[in-house]
Amino acid sequence: MEKEKLIVIGKTISHYKILEKLGQGGMGVVYKAEDTKLKREVAIKFLPRQIAASEKERKRFKIEAQAAAALNHPNIATIYAIEEIDDEMFIVMEYIEGQELKDIVGNGRDRSLPIEDVVDYATQIAAGLQAAHEKDVTHRDIKSANIMVTDKGQVKIMDFGLAKVAGGQHLTKSGMTVGTVAFMSPEQAQGIAVDRRTDIWALGVVFYEMLTGEQPFKGDYEQAVIYSIMNEEPEPLTGLRTGVPLELERIVDKCLEKQASDRYQHADELIVDLQRVRRDSHSGSLKHSVTVSKRQAKNRLILVGSTLLLLALLFIGGLQLFKDRGGGIESLAVLPLVNIANDAEQEYFVEGMTETLIAELSKIKALRVISRTSVMQYKDTRKPLSEIAAELGVDAVVEGSVLRADDRVRITVQLIEANPERNLWAEVYDRELRDILTLSSEVTQAIVQEIRATLTPEEKQRLTSARPINPEAHEAYLKGRYHWNKRTAESLNKAIEYFLQAVEIDSNYAIAYAGLADAYYLLPFAGDKPPREAVPKAKAAAMKALELDESLAEAHVSLAGAAGAYDWDWSRSEMGFKRAIELNPGYATAHHWYGLYLMRLGRYDEAISEISRAQELDPLSVPINGFAATIYYVAGRPGGIARTNQENA
Repeated sequence: MEKEKLIVIGKTISHYKILEKLGQGGMGVVYKAEDTKLKREVAIKFLPRQIAASEKERKRFKIEAQAAAALNHPNIATIYAIEEIDDEMFIVMEYIEGQELKDIVGNGRDRSLPIEDVVDYATQIAAGLQAAHEKDVTHRDIKSANIMVTDKGQVKIMDFGLAKVAGGQHLTKSGMTVGTVAFMSPEQAQGIAVDRRTDIWALGVVFYEMLTGEQPFKGDYEQAVIYSIMNEEPEPLTGLRTGVPLELERIVDKCLEKQASDRYQHADELIVDLQRVRRDSHSGSLKHSVTVSKRQAKNRLILVGSTLLLLALLFIGGLQLFKDRGGGIESLAVLPLVNIANDAEQEYFVEGMTETLIAELSKIKALRVISRTSVMQYKDTRKPLSEIAAELGVDAVVEGSVLRADDRVRITVQLIEANPERNLWAEVYDRELRDILTLSSEVTQAIVQEIRATLTPEEKQRLTSARPINPEAHEAYLKGRYHWNKRTAESLNKAIEYFLQAVEIDSNYAIAYAGLADAYYLLPFAGDKPPREAVPKAKAAAMKALELDESLAEAHVSLAGAAGAYDWDWSRSEMGFKRAIELNPGYATAHHWYGLYLMRLGRYDEAISEISRAQELDPLSVPINGFAATIYYVAGRPGGIARTNQENA
C-alpha cells in the first residue's frame, strides 16, 4: 500500500509520534501513537487514498466524522480529532488496551463465550448503539472486528463515522471483504436506504457469533453470503449449542428478522430484554434449550404449532373468564427504571421518572401501589421478579428504562404478572420533555386498561387533563426531589435550592411549591432549623401549592402535619389528612402521618389501621415500620410489635 510506505515507526506527524502498527483494513491503516502535547497514547487511522485524494469524499468524511466525534458514551471509542497534514488525512481516536471481540470468539464452537459474558457484551454494545442512534448516527458496519473488549470487560465500539463513508458506496463493490458482507442486513445488501435497525441486525449477527463461534450466514464468496442473508434462515442456536436460554434465542431471532419492521425498533428495547435474561439467569429461573438437529427442530415446530393452536382456543375461553372476574391484579410495584445512558448525571432524572409513575398509579383507588422507599431497595438487583413480587406482596410489577437526549425523553415500559410470570403489556414512548407529565398519564392509562382496573370519573378526568410543563422548571424540581429523598440536612437544603429555582422559572408550578413545603417541614427533624423558623415557610409553600392546584395530596399532608404538630389545630389537621388520602389513597406518607396524629389523640384502633395501610404501601420503610412498633407499644398490644419486627427481619 503506497500510503503506508510513507508512515515510518518513530516518525512524528504534527504532534503525534508513531509507535507501532496496530492493523489494516478496508478503511485504512491504524497505528498506535503518542500525543506529545497531552502526553497520552492514542490510535491514529490514516484514511485510504480514494478518500484522502477526493475533495468531495474528504468533505463528506469530515461531516460524518464530526457527528461521530460528538458521541460521548463509555461503550463508544472517543474520537479526539480529524487532522490533515501534507495531503495525509487521519483520525485520532482513543487508544484501547484489549482484544477485538473477533479474536476472543475465534472460529468454531469450542471458542464460544460463556452465556453470562455474551449477555454482558451484547448489553454494552446495545447501550453504545442507543446513544449513537439518539444522535441520529448509524454505524452501518457493526461486526466483531469493530468491537474491542478491555481487560476489565468493558466493551468499546470502534469506527463510528468511518462506516458511513463506506455505507455511501455500493455495498458489494469489488474488494469488500466477505467478513464485512456477513454482517450486512438484507436492506443493506440490496443497497437501499438503511437506519438504526441495520445496526440491530448486525448486533444480532455478532450475538449469534458469540454464542456459537460461527456466523449465521455463510458462503464461499460475497454473492453466496448475500443470497443466504436474503433467503435463508440461520441454523437454530439450539442445534449448535446446549444450554442456550430459550429467551436468549428469541432475542437473537428478533434481531435477525428479515424485515426491519419485525426487529427491535430501538436498541433500548433490546437492552430491557437482555437485563431480564441476566436477572433470571442469576435466579436460576431461565428455561434452557438442549441441542437438537434441524429435523428435530422442524418436528418440534410442528408440535409447537399444534400446541399453540390448542392453547389459543383455551385462551379465548380463559379470556372470557378473566373478563368475568373483572381482572385479577389489584396491587403492583414500579421497579426502579433503568438509566440506559449509564450517565450518573442523569440519575436524578431517571429516579424522578420512576417516582412520577408511582405517584400517578398510586392515585388509583382500585390499586395498591408500593411506594418509592420500598421499590428503590431493588435498584440494580438481580433477584427474579417472582421473588421481588413475593417480598412486596404484589400481583404484578412494572419495569422499564429511560433515556433522555437533549429535549426529548424515551421510556420503555413493561407490565409483568408475577405468578405465573408472564409479560402482559409493553410499549415504547418517545416525547418532548415538556410533555413528561402527559407521558406518565398515558403509561398509567395503558396499565389500568390492561389490568381492567375500575376508574372513578374523577380519576378518568385527571388522567386526561395533564398539561405541558416548563422543561427547565421540571428539571429543577426533579433535582430537588432527588436530594429531598436523601433526607439529610445538607440534602434538604440542596433540595430547597432547586425547588426555589423551579418556582423562580415558573411561578405557577404548583408541585414545586409542594416540594418546597416538604423540604422545609423536614428540616427540624434533620436538626438543621428550629421549628419556629422552618414550619412557617413550609406552611406558606404548601398554601401556595394548594392555591395553584388543590388536588396535590403532598401539600395537604405538609399543611396538616404543621397544623397538628405546631399549631395544635387538631380539627384542621385531620381534615387535611383525610383530604390528602381522598386525593391519593396510595400515598404512604399520608397514612403514616395520619396514624401519628391519631395515636396522639389516643384513637389507637384507627391509628393501627392507618399505619397498617402505610406498611402495605411501603413495606420496607424503616420509619413506617418503626412507628408501627411505637403505636402497638403505646396501645399496649405487644403482639403487633412482634409481628412488625418479624416482617422487618
